[in-house]
Amino acid sequence: MTPLTTPRLLLRRFRPEDAPALAAYRSVPGVARYQGWTAPVGEEEARRLVRQFAEADPEAPGWFQYAAEERESEALVGDVGVRLDANLRQADLGFTLAPAAQGRGYATEAVRAVLGDLFDRRGLHRVSAVCDVRNTASARLLERVGFRREGLRPAYTWLKGEWTDDLLYGLLADWWREE
Repeated sequence: MTPLTTPRLLLRRFRPEDAPALAAYRSVPGVARYQGWTAPVGEEEARRLVRQFAEADPEAPGWFQYAAEERESEALVGDVGVRLDANLRQADLGFTLAPAAQGRGYATEAVRAVLGDLFDRRGLHRVSAVCDVRNTASARLLERVGFRREGLRPAYTWLKGEWTDDLLYGLLADWWREE
């Protein structure tokens, strides 16, 4: 896999030495709030996740997690996940950022780089994303990079002991090219 680069980030395959940073930011309750995992994430679980992420094939159906590394410091600041559909023409997208990296444009930069690769190099037709209606920062990011809100699923997801409302987003290749 060829890493993706932006002015400030390197989006690459996970490495074993990423486990402590992954455990640290995924253990923050505010980071985990709208995600499928529960904080804290222990070191052993983080090592298992990093191994799993590292073994995945970004060109094959299923999930692939890009490690988002700040180029200047070489610090892991987050990750971007892509679930490629079996038809290899559409995907789902998700992202997580360490608290210290939030509010600095890193997530926007990382997501744009991944979308550029998916649409421009790999020729995908569509990328979808879902977020909790209360996760306004993620919704704003999706809209900023060109996603369009396609719907709302009230009380759709049972997560962490409560029913949550999901916002549905989509981005077509044609819309991406118009941006």
